[in-house]
Amino acid sequence: MIEIKNLSKTYLLGKIPVHAITDISVRINPGEFVAIMGPSGSGKSTLLNLLGCLDLPSSGTYFLEDFNIKSLKPNKLAEVRNKRIGFVFQNFNLLPRASALENVELPLIYGRIKNSRKIALEALKSVGLSERSKHRPNELSGGERQRVAIARAIVNKPAIVLADEPTGNLDTKTGKDIMDIFSRLNDEGTTIIIVTHERDIAGLTNRTIEMLDGNIHQDISTMELIP
Repeated sequence: MIEIKNLSKTYLLGKIPVHAITDISVRINPGEFVAIMGPSGSGKSTLLNLLGCLDLPSSGTYFLEDFNIKSLKPNKLAEVRNKRIGFVFQNFNLLPRASALENVELPLIYGRIKNSRKIALEALKSVGLSERSKHRPNELSGGERQRVAIARAIVNKPAIVLADEPTGNLDTKTGKDIMDIFSRLNDEGTTIIIVTHERDIAGLTNRTIEMLDGNIHQDISTMELIP
C-alpha cells in the first residue's frame, strides 16, 4: 500500500539547509497498525506529512497504492488526499462555529458526495457521538472533540488514517478510549499510522518505527516478538 524509497526532505532556514529526513526507505502493508516514535526533531511529523501528501519530498519516491505521489498534478493529489487518506490531529482542527455534524460533513461537501448529511451522521454514530451532533466544539470535552475529528477522518472511508499525537491532549483513560476506536477501525481493515511520544500508546499497535536524527533507528513488529 505504501512504499517509500530513499525519501529525503530538506527545508531552508534562511540560507541554511535543514535535513528533516534523509534517505528513508520503508514499506507499510495494507491493514497494518503502525506507531512512529522519536524525540522532538527526529523527523517523525515530517514523515507523517509526506505520507499524508501534505508536503512533497525533496528527493526519493513515494508510492501510495498505484500512485507515484511526486508525479501527480495538484488536482489529482488533492483528490487522493481527500478520498484515500484520513487525518486526525492532536489539536483536533475543528471549525469552532460549526456543529460536530457540520465538521464531519465537510470532506463530503468538498468531494460533492450525495446524501452527505446522512453519511456524516453515520460516521458520528460509529464513534458514539450521534447524540452530540448539534453541539459545537466548545460544548464538547476533549475526548468528544477527538471523536469528532476521527469521524471526519473516516467519513470518506479512506484506506489509510494518519494521526499526529491523537492522545497527546487527553487524559489516560480518554486516550485509551480513542485508541480502542483506532483498534476497531484497524480490525475492520483500515491501515492506521500514528505519531506518538507515549510508549504505552505505541504498545497498542502492531509495529513501531523509531526515528532518530531524520533516519529510521528501529523498525519492530510485535509479531516478531511472539515465540
